[in-house]
Amino acid sequence: MLILSWPGKEMTVSATIAALISWIPDWAATIIISMLPVAELRGAIPLALAPAEVGGYGMAVPEAYFLAVIGNMIPVIPLLLFLGPVSDFLRRWKIWDIFFNWLFTRTHHKHNARFEKYGTLALTLFVAVPLPVTGAWTGCAAAFVFGIEFRHALLAIFTGVLIAGIVVTALTLAGIGIFELF
Repeated sequence: MLILSWPGKEMTVSATIAALISWIPDWAATIIISMLPVAELRGAIPLALAPAEVGGYGMAVPEAYFLAVIGNMIPVIPLLLFLGPVSDFLRRWKIWDIFFNWLFTRTHHKHNARFEKYGTLALTLFVAVPLPVTGAWTGCAAAFVFGIEFRHALLAIFTGVLIAGIVVTALTLAGIGIFELF
C-alpha cells in the first residue's frame, strides 16, 4: 500500500484523501474516494468499514459496499465514451501519435491472444483482482486498447467491480476481526 509521509506524519493514500475531504459527509467521501484512480473501491471500502476510533467511518457493510461500487462506476461511462475521441485528438501532435502507436503495438503484441481468446471474461477478471493498477480505470483503458465494444466493456467492468468489492470487503472484515482480537 502506498504511504505518503512528511515530517512527523505517515498516512496511506486513502487516509490522506480522507483527511483532505474531512468536511464532506462520510457517504459522499466514500463515493469520491471510490471515483479516484489512485484509490478506487480498494481504498474506499477499508476506510468506510474501519471504526471511527481508528479514523474510519464505521459504516455498515452493505452501505460501504454499495457506495464504493457506485463511486467506482461513476467515471467508467465517461472513460469508455471519451478515451477514443481524446486519443484521436491528441494524435494530431506527433509526440502523442508516436506514444499511442507504441502503446497499441506493445499492448496488442503482449496481450492480444489472451484478450481475443477470453474477451470480456479476461477484462472482468482483470478488474476483479484487487491489486494496484487492476481497477475500473485501467479496465477502461484496456477495453479501449483492445477495442472491446462499449456495452460488453461496461458489463465486464461492472461485474469486475462487484467482485473486487466483495473481495475487498471480505479482506477488510477479516483484518478488522484480527485487530479486534488484540
